[in-house]
Amino acid sequence: MITSSWLFFCLLPCILGGTDSNTASEWEDYHDHYALIDKLLEITKKCPQISTLYKIGQSVEGRELVVIHFSTTPSDHVALKPEMKYVGNIHGNEPLGRELLIRLADYLCDAAIKEDKEVLQLINSTSIHILPTMNPDGFNRALNTNPADRAWLTGRGNANEVDLNRDFPELDEIFYELEKLKVPRYDHLMDLFIDDKERQPETVAVGRWALSLPFVLSASLHEGDLVANYPFDSSIQKGISAYSASPDDGTFRWLARTYASNHAHMAKNDHPPCDGTSEDAFARQGGITNGAKWYSVSGGMQDFNYLATNAMEITLELSCEKMPDGKLLPQFWNDNKKSLLEYMFAIHSGIKGLITNAITGEPISNAVVWIRNGSNPMPIRHPVTSWLLGDYYRILPPGQYEVIVDADGYTTTSRNVTVTNKVRDSAMVVNFSLQPIFEEHPSVGFLHDP
Repeated sequence: MITSSWLFFCLLPCILGGTDSNTASEWEDYHDHYALIDKLLEITKKCPQISTLYKIGQSVEGRELVVIHFSTTPSDHVALKPEMKYVGNIHGNEPLGRELLIRLADYLCDAAIKEDKEVLQLINSTSIHILPTMNPDGFNRALNTNPADRAWLTGRGNANEVDLNRDFPELDEIFYELEKLKVPRYDHLMDLFIDDKERQPETVAVGRWALSLPFVLSASLHEGDLVANYPFDSSIQKGISAYSASPDDGTFRWLARTYASNHAHMAKNDHPPCDGTSEDAFARQGGITNGAKWYSVSGGMQDFNYLATNAMEITLELSCEKMPDGKLLPQFWNDNKKSLLEYMFAIHSGIKGLITNAITGEPISNAVVWIRNGSNPMPIRHPVTSWLLGDYYRILPPGQYEVIVDADGYTTTSRNVTVTNKVRDSAMVVNFSLQPIFEEHPSVGFLHDP
């Protein structure tokens, strides 16, 4: 059970009106901050057995950053039950993701009540965290600006006018420098990061949240184009747009395609490109792009997740227009509903398992799990680590792999596996029991003749 008091601070229930959550008019306008909180509380009131609310912090102006959590064991991390998150509205003037995530939460609850097989399968097998808004202050500014006076950047930043998607620790530079120096360190790079920048409270809250749970999969919802963007976002050629592949480039492309191919239009050449990206022709690329090839971003949340945690995150651009008319929101929901669900199911791809002490059966945390792909002699340069319960998770597309587990004080162990991803609600379970290394101590002198 997670015990961090700042994390699972449950919000007090309130008396709510009898709004019909399925009325069309409710979904044809943007929820202000109070309406958002009321709606999330309404959902947890309808589905108390599978949902709970917690806050992870506050914005500059004191608005709570509230997460709704869906699980059969709310507030508990369960071994072998992977954690995923959706984050919306990091840019205040991009609230489409905010509305889609509110509606997703409402849909999960209503579908569970109706015993929808797909949703019950998802909730029974997955711990789902939804943060509809990371930037409530910026959204409030955009919402309360007359549309005729709303510029392209109005409300993009937080109350201090800081772009939160440029405010995370820049770990890419460390990664690229280590690669250049051939230093074999590829992940969990926060302990190598040093700077004196004062970060925004929203960034700190989300960064701590990302590090506080063993998240496996994540996505951030944006507006400004129609494409699924994958790491790296920060270019290997500093300041220059250039394809910058992460060690998991193939897996990230597969994840991005999972969202794009299930979207009503993203991967189809049935719509004109957005202004400014006609040369990119994202639809003809299958609706996906490497972030740094599009344009380089330093201090982004996507790369932070990948280089600081075990989580794989992509960025979803869901509309050419920022803050589209509320009357269009139901259509956006229809366009994205299948993608949002299928992307969550992607968390059950690859392998997962428990790493334990072969003698005592106790879980081993911080064991390092390396993956070697097929005939490639070198492992993928991005290991994951086991959590407090000894559980680990590694998203992988179908293929032949060698799994190598290393932990201090134990013998290194490996296994060959064939990943098929044919089971929709569970990754392949590959457990490891590691033998402790017993050091030979010098003989005690008084047991021997002088």
